[in-house]
Amino acid sequence: MFEKAFKLKEHNTDVKTELTAGLTTFMTMAYILAVNPQILSATGMPAGGVLIATALSSAIACFCMAFMANLPFALAPGMGLNAYFAYTVVLQMGYSWQTALFAVLVEGVIFMALSLTPVREAIFNAIPLTLKHAVSAGIGLFIAFIGLQNANLVRGGATLVEFARFKDSIHTAGICAILCLVGVIIIAILSHKRVKGAILIGILGAWILGMLAQAVGLYVPDFEAGFFSLYPSFALGTHFQEFGDLVGQSLNFNAIDLKGIGDFIAIMFAFLFVDIFDTLGTLIGVATKADMLDEEGKLPGIKGALLADSIGTTVGALLGTSTVTTFVESSAGVAEGGRTGLTALSTGVLFLIAIIFSPIFISIPAYATGAALIYVGFLMLTSLLKVDFDNLTEAVPAYIAVIAMPFFYSIAEGISFGIIFYVIINLLTGKENRKKVSPLMAILALLFILRYIFL
Repeated sequence: MFEKAFKLKEHNTDVKTELTAGLTTFMTMAYILAVNPQILSATGMPAGGVLIATALSSAIACFCMAFMANLPFALAPGMGLNAYFAYTVVLQMGYSWQTALFAVLVEGVIFMALSLTPVREAIFNAIPLTLKHAVSAGIGLFIAFIGLQNANLVRGGATLVEFARFKDSIHTAGICAILCLVGVIIIAILSHKRVKGAILIGILGAWILGMLAQAVGLYVPDFEAGFFSLYPSFALGTHFQEFGDLVGQSLNFNAIDLKGIGDFIAIMFAFLFVDIFDTLGTLIGVATKADMLDEEGKLPGIKGALLADSIGTTVGALLGTSTVTTFVESSAGVAEGGRTGLTALSTGVLFLIAIIFSPIFISIPAYATGAALIYVGFLMLTSLLKVDFDNLTEAVPAYIAVIAMPFFYSIAEGISFGIIFYVIINLLTGKENRKKVSPLMAILALLFILRYIFL
């Protein structure tokens, strides 16, 4: 059945590998089940209902990715977009959360319409192969940086970012940082020995060591500081009533306040821009590292992937959550050998299971998944080896794209700056180089420049 649906042999994989990859991807994404409700509840949305909306919309989007594109990419409400939703649109600009959901819904519908046209696929194909390798490497640094933050290894300081010393809080952040590094070592050793499921074993190993540390008093939960018990607890139960209060609120026109139509359109396009280019960046980066691109740098099945992403956003807004997008954590499953939609399908099934067993998945500590992200970041960074550093018209734009992603904390901004630099440098360095700039690339560069000037 799986062979017929997902063509496993054609992709040199098997059911066991795909299921392991799906579980690994889910384990690295499970934090969204805890973080998304925490962020969106700041707007007044019921946290329990947001948790169910997060899990259900993620599952639906993953199923769409599996059957529409047969690609191993998983989707969920995106980090960054949820913060923009809560802290900027609602708390800073004063819109109701129902209005913010309506903006996400409109964005999703536009996104879906664009996915049915050649526009987004054309953008993907227009990006030069050099920049695609750079995007993959940039995402590697980006997710490694996220992993370092999850493990409390970096913190803000006089230099904006600095090393967080273990001894400063040895029973909370300190021990978590140490356990994360142990997790990286476990993954690296197992990967060297070609052990199947090395990343998943590393996550579970770091988590188990953490529970042992809590049992002997080395790790001490501090709820006020955000360090919770590492043991799963079913005390809170499920939240179906709260979920019922969320469903359809994006269409509750009595609660929607479009007080400034210009501001509302700007908000909607902000969601749309980040969604489009975060998704493109993730697809480019993960597919490049997994050698899924053809000889022309195109991704077979990309139209289905883009459509799945847009459906996820639209369904998510109807259910009660912020923009659903393709997750960079999908790279963890790809690193485990995931190559087909069966990986995405298994991840989606686990999101459904999480609705009932959410306490287990919410208990997966961030430092454990941080270990996986740091290691996968290394795997993706190796894409830089395919960049021709002797050709500065190719290398400099690639370099800008790579450093922009972690330092600006945005995949979309990395793509924007990479394209701008690529177009300007090649247009100004001779006739032969000007031929490399397609009309679509020139238009994208101009639009990005205008965006930075006026938005």
